[in-house]
Amino acid sequence: MFIKGDKVSVLDEAINGVVISLNDGKVTIEIEDGFMMTFFVNELIKVNNSNNLMDSIKSINVHSIAKEKEIPKARSFVKEKKDKHEISAPEFDLHIEKLVKNYKGMSNYDILTLQSETAKRHIDFAIRNRIPKIVFIHGVGEGVLKSELDFLMGRYENIVFQDANYQKYGLGATEVFFKQNSK
Repeated sequence: MFIKGDKVSVLDEAINGVVISLNDGKVTIEIEDGFMMTFFVNELIKVNNSNNLMDSIKSINVHSIAKEKEIPKARSFVKEKKDKHEISAPEFDLHIEKLVKNYKGMSNYDILTLQSETAKRHIDFAIRNRIPKIVFIHGVGEGVLKSELDFLMGRYENIVFQDANYQKYGLGATEVFFKQNSK
C-alpha cells in the first residue's frame, strides 16, 4: 500500500509527512517538523504530488463530465405505501390554537388540562366506535404535552402507542393503536 518516500497525511489529525519505514502494519513517517511518528496503516492516506498540477488537470476527462451533466437524472422520492383497504387514521391536532379561539387568558395548567381532556375524549370515542388507529399531533416543544399523553394512554389496557410516521409528521405526533376485544 505505502512505499518508502510516499507523501502521506494522517486521517484524523492535521499532520503530513513522508514514509520512512514500514513494519508489521505500522508506518513510521517523518513529519514536516522533522520528528518521527508511527501510525497504523489505516490511519494514513497517500497524498498525490501536487507539484505537477498540469498533469492532474490533463487527466480529467472533460467530455465525460459534460455528458454526465447533459443527462437528466430521474428524481427519487419515497412514497408511503398503503394497502388497498387501508383507510387513513383520523388526526387530531392538540395545539391550543386549534382547540379554542382565544387562549390568551389561560394558564399553562389550563391549556394542558384542556389538551389532555380533549385527547381523552378522542380515545374514549375511538374505543366506543372500534376505530383501530388515531393520530395525535402534539408538536415538539418541551415535551410536556407528549409526556402527559404518554401518561394518559398508559392508563388504558387496550392501547399501544408509538411515535407517528416521521416522514409525514416529524417528531411531533403520536400514533395510537386500539386492541379490539372480540365480543
